[in-house]
Amino acid sequence: MSKMKKRLATTLGLTLAVSLTLSACGSKDATDTKSTGTPNKPVELIWYTIGTPQKDVNRVMTEVSKYTAEKIGVTVKMNMLDWGDYAQKMQVMTASGTPMDIMFTSSWAFDYVQNARKGAFAPIDELLQKNGQGIVKALDPAFLSGSKVDGHNYGVPANKELPAQDVWRFNKNLVDKYNLSLDKVNTLESVEPLLKTIKEKEPNVYPFAVDKTFMPYVPYDYVIEKMPMAVKLENTDYKVVNILDTPEMKQALKTMNNYYKAGYIPTEAATLSSLNDVQVTGKWFMDKATNQPFADNLWSASYGYPVVSKQASPAMIYNWSVMGSMQAISANSKYPEKAMEFLNLLNTDPVLRNMVDSGIEGVHYKKIGEDKMENLPDSKNYDMPTFSLGNVLLTYKDPKDPDNKWDEFKKFNDTGIPSPLLGFNFDPTKVTAEIAAVQNVKEEFWATLMTGTVDPDKFIPLANEKFKAAGLDKIMAEAQSQIDAWKTANKK
Repeated sequence: MSKMKKRLATTLGLTLAVSLTLSACGSKDATDTKSTGTPNKPVELIWYTIGTPQKDVNRVMTEVSKYTAEKIGVTVKMNMLDWGDYAQKMQVMTASGTPMDIMFTSSWAFDYVQNARKGAFAPIDELLQKNGQGIVKALDPAFLSGSKVDGHNYGVPANKELPAQDVWRFNKNLVDKYNLSLDKVNTLESVEPLLKTIKEKEPNVYPFAVDKTFMPYVPYDYVIEKMPMAVKLENTDYKVVNILDTPEMKQALKTMNNYYKAGYIPTEAATLSSLNDVQVTGKWFMDKATNQPFADNLWSASYGYPVVSKQASPAMIYNWSVMGSMQAISANSKYPEKAMEFLNLLNTDPVLRNMVDSGIEGVHYKKIGEDKMENLPDSKNYDMPTFSLGNVLLTYKDPKDPDNKWDEFKKFNDTGIPSPLLGFNFDPTKVTAEIAAVQNVKEEFWATLMTGTVDPDKFIPLANEKFKAAGLDKIMAEAQSQIDAWKTANKK
């Protein structure tokens, strides 16, 4: 996988649905070292992070440790846990007290808010002030303010794209083949003439590639990600509503149903778990994705043919986009100050950040300029998910990247609009049973409604009847109560 493809995970990571399985794992306890740590007798930090385990991890960490021992008196032992195993293995290990100092957490794997509340992570407010000032200076303030849990920071967000922005993506080969104009593309309804052309002229292509994870964009901020409760983005009253009752979602689902009936959407969309095979073969015309600067370049490089995109939503900063990639310090770490020193160095020092990301210079990659690199054949033994490891804006660029790539990331982050609920984290304690019941109803109706497989005029009332019986009103009332208290406390 190329470095460019690895970085594609930055946009995909926020939308991955990961299935979790359990297996065992061990680690080494560095009880014989001093908490102060010196270059002569450094502290060993144990780091658990997500990703397919790489052959050369220990080899690279040996070089990393030489560097960090000299710089801050620590060595590093990295343990990689595979994507599908990560969350459940980490739950077991943190519960059993397995020695560890630093761990990956996020909104989508090893849930950051939930585990912060469980006490798995050390609060880092004071550590950031004492040992993490480089992090504070490097990050857009929204990263730290948006990732507070009950008023405290428990993790260091990766410095990457901050807002979430939906785009319509297009297979440019088909755009060019039929001389189609994308100038008027913005809303879901605006693409109908293009889909009609592809349906008529390309019978073996999906005009609109949709799978079971699809949700139309509507201007609301969800109280719990992908659950029906939401607050309107442009509203100042913070009123919690059932998203299925909103005129925007009703309109979107009606349009999706019309597209489904017209044959623009895959017949099996509600059960399709992935569109990878379709994307590899180019048998699609349009889909929806999450944006970042120069994302078209990433997608084109990944698929091997040109992809272009058009904005489908504003760039909004949500809780889940802020918490898409984080490193936390274990509540049981013997060396929290050293762990923060390491995270500070990782997020401010290009030498360390690129060693952790790309391996050993001359072995896994070679530099082709001050801040550009290309992979060597041995890079296959050390292929890391860039987005998960810290400050992405310090990583070396690929040969085809523009010189101003990271400046454009900063501009993109500056344009992000904070969502109404940024910084609010719902506490489900009082409605756990109802949330489980509502989740079951959602599993029954959600995918078929969102993909346009069923008529919303008929199925929204059926879904709402079951949601009501499952206790959705009670959850919404609890959410409203918490949001009102949070709004007052934060002078919103």
